[in-house]
Amino acid sequence: MDLTLWPLVSQPWPALCEAVELVEGLGWHGVMVEDHFMADGSGFGAVSDPRFEVTTVLSALAVATNSLRLAPLVMSATYRHPSVVANWAASVDHISGGRLTLGLGAGWQINEHEQYGIEMGTPGERIGRLDEYCSVVRSLLEQSVTDFNGRFFELSNAWCEPKPVQDRLPLLIGGKGDRMLRLVARHADMWNMWAMPSKFAERSAVLDQACDDIGRNPATIRRSTQALVCLTDSESDARSFLDAAGGRAAFAGTAKQFAELAAQWRDAGVDELVVPDWHLGTGAQRAESIEAITAALQA
Repeated sequence: MDLTLWPLVSQPWPALCEAVELVEGLGWHGVMVEDHFMADGSGFGAVSDPRFEVTTVLSALAVATNSLRLAPLVMSATYRHPSVVANWAASVDHISGGRLTLGLGAGWQINEHEQYGIEMGTPGERIGRLDEYCSVVRSLLEQSVTDFNGRFFELSNAWCEPKPVQDRLPLLIGGKGDRMLRLVARHADMWNMWAMPSKFAERSAVLDQACDDIGRNPATIRRSTQALVCLTDSESDARSFLDAAGGRAAFAGTAKQFAELAAQWRDAGVDELVVPDWHLGTGAQRAESIEAITAALQA
């Protein structure tokens, strides 16, 4: 099971790069970065906290890293036209030497859509938009020209050059509902959702069935998940952290206990475990936490 870092994009740029450099040196698999312009007000971060924009961060990391797999987790289909994203993805794939995975999602965060006047649409509309979005992006990245006439997007004799370095640039889709998992089965090379092991296993089984329904081998979809992580020896601090998580997938405890949980994720079918650094501390404390997680999972 691979390890991937999810660095907080509201931390100073030198600190973000420090964390990325550390995990690359430790042999981690990749780095994933969120696509949000502000926090959602759920308690982890203030809405007004500054944060870096995902395409800029990943473009910079494509130059600053050598081996890490890079991906947005995930880009909202409501913010950018698929032709713009396809051209960006092909460019970053070249800059990184073929290390980009393109993560896409339907969009969900109400406050940033409201503040910027971006239409979000109903859940059904968002899933329909993402369905077309994936088709458009895939065609632009792989076909010489693209013609598309859909409900949300229209392209006529459209070019996207250069093509990516990778013969098939992987598409990752984030989602957990049945309709989203059917979309994953149709389009994705990789799937992601927030989940503890038992929930992940249940949703993974639904994805398997969605693949079977269209004649696709479920094993062709790489699977990833994440939870909030807080390393602590204090049981009371651990309880407080989990209470504050408000039902979101979360872990609090020692590095050894985290490794035991990671084994459960692996047994549930997780190929790639994404570790947010949001609650691992800063500076030397964060480095110590990341090194402890690495050592515990390698033991």
